[in-house]
Amino acid sequence: MHTFQINVQDKLVDKVLKYLSSFPKNEIEILEKQTTQEDWSYLEKEIDKGLSSGMSGKSHEDIMSEIKRKYA
Repeated sequence: MHTFQINVQDKLVDKVLKYLSSFPKNEIEILEKQTTQEDWSYLEKEIDKGLSSGMSGKSHEDIMSEIKRKYA
């Protein structure tokens, strides 16, 4: 068996999964990695987007410190 990793844009996920599910279940296994929950770099990028919007008076470091204190 071979393992591949692909990154799929949100708008294509349903199409890709529909195509892959057309194969026999004993010949293919679909594993989904939730990068939005596990990847600190993703979270930092999202924080930067929020900071650039001007909606928050906190610094990036302040926000990351609060998040790490609560969840890490």
